[in-house]
Amino acid sequence: MDLKLNLLFLKLKQLKIGEMNMYINETKLKVRYVETDQMGIVHHSNHYAWFEVGRTEYITKIGMTYKEMEENNIMIPVIESSCKYIEGAKYEDIIIIQTFIKELNGAKVIFNYNVVREMDGKILAKGSTTHAFVNEKFRVVNLKKVNLNVWSRLLKIFEE
Repeated sequence: MDLKLNLLFLKLKQLKIGEMNMYINETKLKVRYVETDQMGIVHHSNHYAWFEVGRTEYITKIGMTYKEMEENNIMIPVIESSCKYIEGAKYEDIIIIQTFIKELNGAKVIFNYNVVREMDGKILAKGSTTHAFVNEKFRVVNLKKVNLNVWSRLLKIFEE
């Protein structure tokens, strides 16, 4: 099967989670030399930085930046994270960070990530970060009650 068809099939398969379709943001990155270790593969710590890039672009898709959220007294610190490493990416690989919301409620949001090698569509790693919605005093808030605008934007893209 042709490479483009393989990638399309992979994308369609990943979009369908259970019986629910959802928005998946895709961020393309090129592995830099500084991100690799002595074995020539990406050091595991870089995946969390990539997750942040994907998450930041996902949030931008709702029409707001992280900075604007913070200016509205909404912050989303990481309270839990995980990553399963399947295969190492190598220097100059083009990778795609697929970012989507797994769970959303008034107090927290869980983002999931797939790190996919563009060349063959192989998933190299899967990860997750859980974030609490907090105010400027770092107290947990119910986003639905304190900022309906941000809540509505996240909910809309989550249900897309």
